[in-house]
Amino acid sequence: MPVVGILGISAPDTIGDRLRAFRLGLKEAGYIDGENLAIDYRWTENQFDRFPELAADFVRKRVAVITTVAGASLAAKLATTSIPIVFISAEDPVRLGLVASLARPGGNLTGINIFSAELVAKRLEFVRELLPSATRIAVLISPISSEATLRDIEPAAHALGLRVQVLNASTPREIDAAFATLVRERLDALFLAADPFFTSRRVQLSNLATRHVVPMVSATREVPEAGGLISYGANINDGWRQMGVYVGRILRGTKPADLPVVQSTKFELVINAQTARTLGLEVPPTLLARADEVIE
Repeated sequence: MPVVGILGISAPDTIGDRLRAFRLGLKEAGYIDGENLAIDYRWTENQFDRFPELAADFVRKRVAVITTVAGASLAAKLATTSIPIVFISAEDPVRLGLVASLARPGGNLTGINIFSAELVAKRLEFVRELLPSATRIAVLISPISSEATLRDIEPAAHALGLRVQVLNASTPREIDAAFATLVRERLDALFLAADPFFTSRRVQLSNLATRHVVPMVSATREVPEAGGLISYGANINDGWRQMGVYVGRILRGTKPADLPVVQSTKFELVINAQTARTLGLEVPPTLLARADEVIE
């Protein structure tokens, strides 16, 4: 029975929907966990420096395929040139050095590009529509999301007449400290970087945003589902499903170098109307009409 290793940041119980989508993709390719395939998990518990050791553990165990998210992809690439790796990346995987090109990845890696980093400007536009009088916003980043977010957000904010204050957090306690700064500085909104850690801490973030009356925008729908205000980004679950399909094709003999990197085509705008009312915000009807889902 082949073993597929999943190397990620958060524990499986925080990404249940994504893992179900992954298994659905495997099933589409003819594989069912526990019947003709086994899934082995390794997660760093938000300790980003553990990626290399966990990737090396999968190599020692000689798993059939390694699947990775975020910064784990580079660690896995450094750990092996022979075991196939299927990644899901929020940034351009060519620029990151994961593959030679999207059409012809080369090497032992291929995967899914969900464009989260490239949508920073669009998410800021939604902030401007919801908060036309806003002037200063907080941007929450972690070590894994800092480079891509900071590269794009400054010029996008300048074009919209917004000033940004960057806050860092890589632990739950640091999230509390970031909110304390946000409240003290009287910033108008919170912009979450596209980061698996923040998705895993969505309940904490949403509770703090509600308590301190802070509009919060994110890249993933899980945040407004937990009580955040708005999200815009690729359908992450569909990306995980596609990742499962690719793993199945590799198990059947296709080489990663022959599988082009899939680019997301499904993007969704999710608005939590109940949260908007709690914050005393009126969502423009034009924005509601464009939403893929309005949570009441």
